[in-house]
Amino acid sequence: MTRSTEPEFEAAMRRLGEIVEHLEQRQLPLEESLRLFEEGVKLARVTQARLDAAERRLDELLAVGPDGEPVTRPIATSSDDAGEPARPRPRAR
Repeated sequence: MTRSTEPEFEAAMRRLGEIVEHLEQRQLPLEESLRLFEEGVKLARVTQARLDAAERRLDELLAVGPDGEPVTRPIATSSDDAGEPARPRPRAR
């Protein structure tokens, strides 16, 4: 999945809930169960990646440099998201 075709986090979580409900009914044909399970695994991976990215961003926001000053970096734009994350840099005084 590319980032532009991935569902928003909240939509992915809602869909995961729907999939779990359908699978718990246990009255689906095997092929349908497998299709739903595969979709659920993909959504779980997408949501976990988004949670991991949010956790890394929080770590960056809370980072303190050796001088005790907060460490900041520019906010990434959507075009920046494709590359590697910017390295934290000390905040200018």
